[in-house]
Amino acid sequence: MAAQEGRDGQELSETRERNARLFDAVAPSYDGVGVAFFVPIATGLVDELAPATGERVADMGCGKGALLLPAARAVGPAGRVVGIDVSAGMVAAARAAAREAGLDHVEVTVDDAQAPALPPRSFDVVASSLVLFFLPAPHAALIAWRELLVPGGRLGVSSFGPQDATWESVDAVFRPFLPPRMLDARVSGAQGPFASDAGMAGLVEAAGFVDARTRTLDLAVHFADADQWHAFTLSTGQRAMWAAVPDEERPNVRAEAERRLAAAAVPSGGFVLRQQVRYTLASRPG
Repeated sequence: MAAQEGRDGQELSETRERNARLFDAVAPSYDGVGVAFFVPIATGLVDELAPATGERVADMGCGKGALLLPAARAVGPAGRVVGIDVSAGMVAAARAAAREAGLDHVEVTVDDAQAPALPPRSFDVVASSLVLFFLPAPHAALIAWRELLVPGGRLGVSSFGPQDATWESVDAVFRPFLPPRMLDARVSGAQGPFASDAGMAGLVEAAGFVDARTRTLDLAVHFADADQWHAFTLSTGQRAMWAAVPDEERPNVRAEAERRLAAAAVPSGGFVLRQQVRYTLASRPG
């Protein structure tokens, strides 16, 4: 038992460090290459959660503030918004964005969304956009998030649903080079709880939440050209997929991906790929 606990603890530590390195690397360009992706997804989750004036919101894995800032505007100065992220680079960017926006009721700290060091029963809303599937133990994370909420408090999580056929085909170019951990069904969405509405509802209910339900966003993502698509992939978690491709193979992978991307060309110029986003909403029992 002790040996297993040691292995589990090592996995958690290694995953946390790997995620921190990845998102520190992408922080300078993250959500900064002109592609409307993270902001509409996060704003949609805020709209679903509808934080009210004066409420307290915790943002698990806040990134550069795509959810943090609209949540802070919704609760106003009478409220409180706390964002945490394992990446110091993301935290610095989110702090700067909140400061520039004049949102003095925002706090951002380096912390691990897997096991946040925040006081229990301190928040009316816990939100997390496109983060839960990165964590090594989503069930345990959800239990920890539940404990942050007051009775009756609200949870909102966004995750990926299906992509259109072209986007799936483009991403499939990377697959032969990916290590097993990057083929994890939890991340790929091919099976397991992250693959369906029912699976996500079951995941949050197993962590002690009630009234689980799903809302869906069908997001059309426009890329001005293939170069912008490439810059986007390097500015997100997909950078890890590029890192898994040997240097000598990257030109071939890029060429083949761009060949497949051409199927998404639109008459107005550029390319449009479609991504379904799943919002899983639930509550802590009252």
